[in-house]
Amino acid sequence: MTPQNPALRVGMAGYAFMGAAHSHAWRNAHRFFDLPLTPELTAIAGRNQSAVEHAAAQMGWASTETDWRALIAREDIDLIDICTPGDTHAEIAIAALRAGKHVLCEKPLANSVAEAQEMTEVAAEAARNGVFAMCGYSYRRTPALALMKRMIADGKVGTIRHVRAQYLQDWLSDENGPLTWRMDKTKSGSGALGDIGAHSIDAAQFVTGQRITGVSAIMETFTTQRPTGGEFVGLGGNTTVDASTEMGPVTVDDAVIFSARFDGGPIGVFEATRAALGRKNAMRLEVNGSLGSLAFDFEDMNFLQFYDQRDEAGSRGFHRIMVTEPEHPYVGNWWPTGHGLGYEHGFTHQVVDLVTALGNKTQPTPSFAEALGVQRVLAAVEDSATKNSIFTTTDQEENS
Repeated sequence: MTPQNPALRVGMAGYAFMGAAHSHAWRNAHRFFDLPLTPELTAIAGRNQSAVEHAAAQMGWASTETDWRALIAREDIDLIDICTPGDTHAEIAIAALRAGKHVLCEKPLANSVAEAQEMTEVAAEAARNGVFAMCGYSYRRTPALALMKRMIADGKVGTIRHVRAQYLQDWLSDENGPLTWRMDKTKSGSGALGDIGAHSIDAAQFVTGQRITGVSAIMETFTTQRPTGGEFVGLGGNTTVDASTEMGPVTVDDAVIFSARFDGGPIGVFEATRAALGRKNAMRLEVNGSLGSLAFDFEDMNFLQFYDQRDEAGSRGFHRIMVTEPEHPYVGNWWPTGHGLGYEHGFTHQVVDLVTALGNKTQPTPSFAEALGVQRVLAAVEDSATKNSIFTTTDQEENS
């Protein structure tokens, strides 16, 4: 009989959409991957006693707390998983790290560069004592995107020239949809920019191995007021709204578009919106180089498109790589070839990489320092959209 691996006792703050995805990952990672530590779902925290107890029973947590501070104070917890709105990330993460707990924090890291900077400094200090922190950019762990990174590093596209990224959703297209914390800047930090655009920024920097050094942006809010009563049935599902409810202000962006320059020379174009009707989760990334191109769309997540300029002239064209072979990143621990993976597997792979790093006493990635880099891009985009003037066609007419 094989000895049991040491336990990694997890305490999670938050239990909604992200909490469910993370819970699934903590439950299943060690059942498919050989990990140095065995995750245990020790405790989950939420402010509503009955709601958090229901979540614990449904998602497999052994106990509950109604205050994240109590979660951190428990001696039977090794790691704090933060799945709460962005305005709480800094306080929880800093307290956990100072208490000697490892931290997994959902993205974006914080609601401001100042908060992210402080979190990064505390994480660096904790790491010197063997306590580590990671930010949860789960799309990095999609096998096709991980394969894209590998192929770029292997020189398959040559010198990178263009990066184009889109993240298109439609769940806020209905102007009668209810006002939630995601539309309140004090809680979320930003709208489409931080909620989904942050994923595109991280993925682009991840696959290219380059940093964004400059941006020029525009942002727009299409629906400036929404009903304060009601809820979304699922993040992108139908809505229920009390017809008699009052209206409240939307204080974040619905859409953002920006151009970017990378430190290695490429130029990029980014778009993020939650108002693109018909697009449910079209997280797209394309890289064009001197020798070829690679393209990915999460709505077809088990495939990667590859164009190789070195093919014979008569047979050139994008071809689809079905990323389900055991040689592909993460895939060998799952199903037979051709049996695709889903959204939830990215979170499982995130746990695998985190637990493996913790077992080896090494820094997991993306670190808080890397996530701070994304936070700086988010701030630069918002600053550009807010302060930079746009030279219009009317200006051209007046000057002619």
